[in-house]
Amino acid sequence: MASSKSRSAWFYSSEKMTGLFAYESSDLDWCEDNYRHSEHIVEYFNTMSSLFFFVISPIMLYLLHPYARERNLAVHLVWIMMIFVGLFSAYFHMTLSFMGQMLDELSILWVLGLCYGLWFPRRLFPSFIKDRTTFSRLVMMITVVTTLCSFVKPTANAYLLNCFALHIIYSLGLEMRTCTDPKVLRLCWSAVGLWVLAISCWISDRFGCSFWQKLNFCYLHGIWHILIVMAVAYASTLIAYLDANYEIPYSLPSLQYWPNDNWVLGLPYIVLKGTTKTHKRF
Repeated sequence: MASSKSRSAWFYSSEKMTGLFAYESSDLDWCEDNYRHSEHIVEYFNTMSSLFFFVISPIMLYLLHPYARERNLAVHLVWIMMIFVGLFSAYFHMTLSFMGQMLDELSILWVLGLCYGLWFPRRLFPSFIKDRTTFSRLVMMITVVTTLCSFVKPTANAYLLNCFALHIIYSLGLEMRTCTDPKVLRLCWSAVGLWVLAISCWISDRFGCSFWQKLNFCYLHGIWHILIVMAVAYASTLIAYLDANYEIPYSLPSLQYWPNDNWVLGLPYIVLKGTTKTHKRF
């Protein structure tokens, strides 16, 4: 009898676990028509647009390597994690599974946690924290707790993540108040503009779906994917540039754009005109 009960419990647990990976087991369903272009992919355009992460992330890893080598190789973790964000985003929109949703949202949370730990300005640390190592441990602890709490009410996760993004923009605003460099200001406004366009697409797709369905244009969430990757590229480079000026000022950081510095659109990166050897001479 006991053996029968244990087998039943195991089957129930196994079935419940399988359900987490099942197609359309998530409570979220974006505006794009399901299974319109493929019987195996729930949201085709949202899935395909997630692949843009795989294009931008390796380029940013390459462009930011000189800065990461001088500052901290952990900087590479940000764009390595962005590859996982793209992977989990594609998996989520392909299946609309609960597990896909959680992997997608939690990977974004950990990218934000990495950014806070690596780049949050020392002068804005809480008064009881004296060094970046302690601050990074605190951020890690908060990220772990938030990860566990995210399973309580998964539908609220996206709104929480956008609140973190708002705080980053607010912190950037504090840092940029005294900036007069036109190239840095251009990068800042570009990053904010891209984020505003991206979040507008996200909100419109989430809450204005009926309107876009009447226009037969249900692709705003996919456009959000493309815009948010670009926004992260611009914002992370700006934050890294400000960090370089504070933490490794001897490196004489400057901003350039790939593939051509004179183009209106491009991927920003940091050029270091000084090195550790320069620092030792001084």
